Amino acid sequence: MQANATGADPGQTTANQFETAGRNLPETPLYANRMYGLHNQGVPRVSQDQLDARRKEILTGARTCFARHGYEGATVRRLEEEIGLSRGAIFHHFRDKDSLFLAVAEDDAATMVATVAQHGLVQVMRDLLSAAAGAGEPDVTGWLGSQLEVSRRLRTDPEFATRWAARSEAVAAATRERLQRQLEAGVLRADVPIGVLAQFLELAYDGLVLHLATGRPPQDLEAVLDLVEAAVRRT
Repeated sequence: MQANATGADPGQTTANQFETAGRNLPETPLYANRMYGLHNQGVPRVSQDQLDARRKEILTGARTCFARHGYEGATVRRLEEEIGLSRGAIFHHFRDKDSLFLAVAEDDAATMVATVAQHGLVQVMRDLLSAAAGAGEPDVTGWLGSQLEVSRRLRTDPEFATRWAARSEAVAAATRERLQRQLEAGVLRADVPIGVLAQFLELAYDGLVLHLATGRPPQDLEAVLDLVEAAVRRT
């Protein structure tokens, strides 16, 4: 086979030929639009609202699955069945099962912080009690179950405990800030430090979560919460 005048094999395409071909392409808006369309065919646009709705759907199903089976028992297959989506769809939004569980726990913690900041920790306990005694029982059971799983992992998983420390402190800080506002408003007892009152309320909350999550009846606990609230108020 003979070389051409440039010394190149005529059966080979040189870099210069690629460059020349590129220069000969029509540089028009119509051509550019056609090429753009070819690259983007079949790629559906998903709105942020749709992404948020799908994320909420996944968290709701995962919360129930973790509550029912625990972290270890919540296999990918069980997550698929509870959420109603394939593993590909689930883990498109979350890196792995650990990230999914942390997202569920963080979502619950954020809701709790907002409620504590506005209404106080005793109100959170009253809401839990009301939900456990009424039509919202399945939902609250899932939430309580996830709280128990958080407690278990805090005791057994040092890495998780480190990652969770900031969320736990956010709830404690919201409780202290709410108590400080109540003290300034003159409705909180002033003879006990706020830190002690906050710990008292947190222990009461932990006890209520354990009581409800283990299936014990919620009846007659309103009177107990009345006593808890009276203990921190100025008489």
